[in-house]
Amino acid sequence: MSYDFNADEMFEIAEQLERNGAKFYRKAASDISDPAGKALLIKLAVMEDEHEKLFHSLRATLTSKEKTSTIFDPQNEVVLYLRALADTRVFFEKESPGSSMREILKSAIEAEKDSIVFYLGMQDMVPENFGREKIGTIIKEEMGHIRLLSGELGKLKK
Repeated sequence: MSYDFNADEMFEIAEQLERNGAKFYRKAASDISDPAGKALLIKLAVMEDEHEKLFHSLRATLTSKEKTSTIFDPQNEVVLYLRALADTRVFFEKESPGSSMREILKSAIEAEKDSIVFYLGMQDMVPENFGREKIGTIIKEEMGHIRLLSGELGKLKK
């Protein structure tokens, strides 16, 4: 049996992933002693907060069609399923990478890549008339995270 999803459900999961990301960065910041690294991690957490707000505002602009359930789901199990996916170990619910900025950034890049792969797969499960093209906005934001994280990783001394 195949399920389709809608853009509203994808934006909900995107908001959850951003909350998970902010939590990850704040936890990592509390685990390191380097003031510059701590400041960077707090900045990244705030960026995740801002992305959550962006996704929330984009979600608010969705049409009723893009919010319409694609299946009969009286107990809202689809949303529960998607939330469970967002909270799995693949999406920032990982063991702490420790106090090494290099390892923290590598772990964050890996999580961002995982989320892009997830969204690319889910995008195919959102019918065009249910907001498929809007999932691209989420993917572009996540790609921006990877560029930023990779740049920061490149600045670290080897």
